[in-house]
Parts: sequence; C-alpha cells; structure tokens
Amino acid sequence: MIKVGIIGGAGYTAGELIRILLHHPKATINFVFSTSNAGNKVYKVHQDLIGSTDLTFTNTINPKVDVVFLCLGHGNSRKFLEEHSFSEDTKIIDLSTDFRLLEDQVYKGKSFVYGLPEVYKKSIQKAQYIANPGCFATAIQLALAPLASSNLLTKDIHVNAVTGATGAGTSLSKSTHFTWRDNNFSHYKSFTHQHLAEIHETMHHVQPDFDLDIHFIPNRGNFSRGIFATAYTYFEKSLEEAIALYKTYYQDAPFTIISDEEIHLKQVVNTNKCVLHLQKHTNKLLITSIVDNLLKGASGQAIQNMNLAFGLVETDGLQLKGSIF
Repeated sequence: MIKVGIIGGAGYTAGELIRILLHHPKATINFVFSTSNAGNKVYKVHQDLIGSTDLTFTNTINPKVDVVFLCLGHGNSRKFLEEHSFSEDTKIIDLSTDFRLLEDQVYKGKSFVYGLPEVYKKSIQKAQYIANPGCFATAIQLALAPLASSNLLTKDIHVNAVTGATGAGTSLSKSTHFTWRDNNFSHYKSFTHQHLAEIHETMHHVQPDFDLDIHFIPNRGNFSRGIFATAYTYFEKSLEEAIALYKTYYQDAPFTIISDEEIHLKQVVNTNKCVLHLQKHTNKLLITSIVDNLLKGASGQAIQNMNLAFGLVETDGLQLKGSIF
C-alpha cells in the first residue's frame, strides 16, 4: 500500500483527499498534519467523516511516506518544504500555486511537473514532484486544449466562469459570508486572475505559436461547490468537425466527457469529471466546461496524478458518484 501524508489537513481540499483515500484500494493515510488541530480527531473538523475514520491530526511528519499532498495556502508550500525534509523517494503533490509556473518549478535540483493529466500524462507518469492545477485553470484548459492541439486558436478567447463558495477556502471574508453570498452574484479579479498564467503556459505547450489574449471574467456564485465555465473563440470549421476533434482528443481521458446535450453543474458535483459541450454560433465555437472545484479542480485530480505517478490504474479510488438531487 502507498503510505500517504497530508499537510494542511483542516482545509476543504484535505477533507476531500481524506474522503477519497479512506476508500482507495492501493493507498493508506499515514498522517494528517495540522498544527492548529494537533491531537484532535479528524472527524471533529471534517464532520461528515464521523464513523468513517478514527484518525487524529498531528504536528509531526513521517519523512519516509511514499507521497505527500501539500494542502497549504498559496505561498506556503515552498516555505514548508524548506523547513521540513522528506526522503529522496517521497513524491510530492502540491495543491497550491507555488510550483505551477515554469519559472517556479525547480526545487532542490528537480522540477515539478504540471499535473493536468489530459495534457501532461506521460510527464506525470515519470514525475516525483507534481504541481496540481488550479480549479478555474482545469476547467478552462480542458475547454481549449483540443483546439490548441490542432493550431486552431487563432483569435482572442473570451471566458466567463462561476465558482462556488468553497473555491475561496475555509477562511471567512466579506465575500464568503453566508449573508453576503446568499442570493447574490459578483465578479472579481476581472482579466487578472492568477490562473491565467498557467492557462497561457499550457496553451503555449500544446500550440507553440500561441500568443493570444484570454479575456477571463471570474464570478462568485451563491452555491457551495462547482465551476461552470463558458469559453468562445473564432472557429471556421463545422460543429461536427469540432465534436469529432474533441472526442478524439479525449478518447483516452477517463474523466473528460463530451456531452451531446446541454449540460448543468449538478452533473459533476461530487465527481472527478469534466463534462464539455460544444455549440457553433456563426463563426464562433462556444465551449461549456463544468467541474467540481474541490475534486477535478483540486483533490480528485491530485489523486488522479498520484495514480499515474505510481503506475496505478488512473481511475483507482475515483469512481465517485454525484447526484442531481
């Protein structure tokens, strides 16, 4: 069994990792690190786990675990690794922004691999260090990658996406407070969201001459989890050709599905799926992309990356069942 350590165990992404790993056929949780909760039972924080685990948070690490998931706030993963050492064989999967960009990926003479399996699978299978993509970035990149693979991104791209409240993490702020968020809607970080940089790097990786603007408007939705993204760009071919391109590109991607019918967010909540739908409007292709921000946008994808890095079946432990009710 793969021995797993989780750092930053009290947050939403750690909670999702624990839920998945408790039922993973090839992995077992060795420790869950949280300085603020050390000595407390995990189910005291992740209350839905009552009766499912008797794990206790700890403020010490086992440096010899097989893999460590870093579920720390953005900017804290690199600092944690500088202050704590793991064995030379330990794989590290970081869920923050710290190692996603090319300029930040070198750590102790080794490079982090960007962990979007549908694009970088071969690199992930050989990787020791993996930088898990952002949630918005996952939904948007999966919407655009097939076009980039055929050099079909030729004009600016426009993206509008809505995320649930869990995308902001567990820390309370004005825009995550229930009385502000309920029955409300707003945009933030328009055209400047931090995930744009990693999206640009992947599009350039897939389509080397890519040098276009991505006009991205992120929005806050009054729901807990999920991302609903729409992207459109110039496309001169037919809708049938677009659908064929997407289905071919994702034919070996077990979690990315092309729907022939219009899609809605509840289809992916509590699953590791990304579901895409295509429409053609005059000379524009509209791509709708939906993911669960905590699963395919974070912890589910992190487990998918672990499976690939350890030579397991990509879907191990991830046969998660959502519900539209």
